Amino acid sequence: MAENEQLLLKKVYYEDCPGCRIDRRKASRRGIPFRELFYLWVVVLGTGLGKGPTTVGLSGKGLGSSSSLSEDLTSSLVDGKNWVRDFHIAKTEEDVSFYAGFVGASFMLGRALTSYLWGIVADRYGRKPVIMTGTIVVVIFNTLFGLSTSFWMAICTRFLLGSLNGLLGPIKAYASEVCRAEYQALGLSIISTSWGVGLIIGPALGGILSQPAEKYPSVFSKDSLFGRFPYFLPSLCISVFAVVVTIVCFWLPETLHKHKGCRRGTMSYENLEASSDGCDLKEKAGETDGKELDSKLSLFRNWPLMSSVIVYCVFSLHDMAYTEIFSLWAVSPKQDGGLSYTSHDVGNILAISGFGLMVFQLFLYPVVSKILGPVSVSRIFAVLSVPLLASYPLIARLSGIELLVTITTASLLKNVLAVSITTGMFILQNNAVTQEKRGAANGFSMTAMSLFKAAGPAGGGALLSWSEKRQGATFLPGIQVVFFILIVIEVIGIIMTFKPFLAVPE
Repeated sequence: MAENEQLLLKKVYYEDCPGCRIDRRKASRRGIPFRELFYLWVVVLGTGLGKGPTTVGLSGKGLGSSSSLSEDLTSSLVDGKNWVRDFHIAKTEEDVSFYAGFVGASFMLGRALTSYLWGIVADRYGRKPVIMTGTIVVVIFNTLFGLSTSFWMAICTRFLLGSLNGLLGPIKAYASEVCRAEYQALGLSIISTSWGVGLIIGPALGGILSQPAEKYPSVFSKDSLFGRFPYFLPSLCISVFAVVVTIVCFWLPETLHKHKGCRRGTMSYENLEASSDGCDLKEKAGETDGKELDSKLSLFRNWPLMSSVIVYCVFSLHDMAYTEIFSLWAVSPKQDGGLSYTSHDVGNILAISGFGLMVFQLFLYPVVSKILGPVSVSRIFAVLSVPLLASYPLIARLSGIELLVTITTASLLKNVLAVSITTGMFILQNNAVTQEKRGAANGFSMTAMSLFKAAGPAGGGALLSWSEKRQGATFLPGIQVVFFILIVIEVIGIIMTFKPFLAVPE
């Protein structure tokens, strides 16, 4: 009877608690929660599109978290070079990449300042309110970004979008809570995949839909709204989709436990299969010394969490810099070591990469992660990224259909590797904390990552601009030095995935 009583103490569900309702559902339904995961996919895709394409049309490049592709990759600047030229900010052609990078950096800076606070809000009031607020912010500031009339207006709207949208951290916590343990990798994979696809398709839309009066004169006149604001059309399309996403958020079930304590209740043993993180923690609190409990709860004393966050930041810096560099490099002229592609060509490449990334992450990554574990997958895929990056300067020497097929394949592989690395870090971070600290943990992760990524767009653009001025250098001339530096950052990340630095949570 003692074991049965202990089981009851840990398995009590409260009817008025949304977190308990989710736990009860997970206990009674062992299959994949397709409906909830579909909602997640749509929400994250809408947010990713809003952070990726806008810049593409306006700034010229993009993709990200992959991770980050991360992630985060709002600095997609495919047509961004033209956008910067329109404001006459850059004095020389080589300076265009430098200024375009600051647009993406402003978003990351804004997100870095507030992500931790949004995580705390999600732990206190719930995941759903923060998620809905984030989608509404995308609608407003994504639209304003497309209507930017000056370089500084673009900087401010991207900064506000980053600071007021705290969705990504809480939704990672949400994905790990809405799924049973055996489907956690799938849930987090959907987050990183949808985000990565949005950050890839966003730039693709920017490349296809920006400057419509010039590209499609039979449909859009130069005197129309889209003629006066040549980068507004892709922003408007994303904002309309974000409105739909906001409506979808009403069907998202809350996962946060909102009861004050865990008391013994009347439950049948058949339904007692999933426990509440919040309940378990509070039960242990009465038996644990205050200082010891504080140590367990403190995010900054949690080395499994902190080590995975630091590794995540290093890879995110690499992914953001790569994302910034790839599109700018692709549209650079051949004499500067680029591919001489148009923004439309780059958009097609990114769209194909997005589709391939989606297929791999949804159907193959969960299987690979289950067999090898998230740490091994991240480490192996990071190692594979090194020779792939080293091949890019050689790929630039090709031409015609050979170049198109090769660079599309390389882009697809690089994005798959990057997003898989990020997903592995997501799993480690969410397993390192209990539910009532999970929002804050993911918020802190986003803050730290954003600080690193803020340096990615500006640093990547400046690095590419510098490389174009040293075509005749003896050591690593031109674009070669850019990819060499990317490889160095990747190798640093690989080293940090080993013990004793990276601690794997039990």
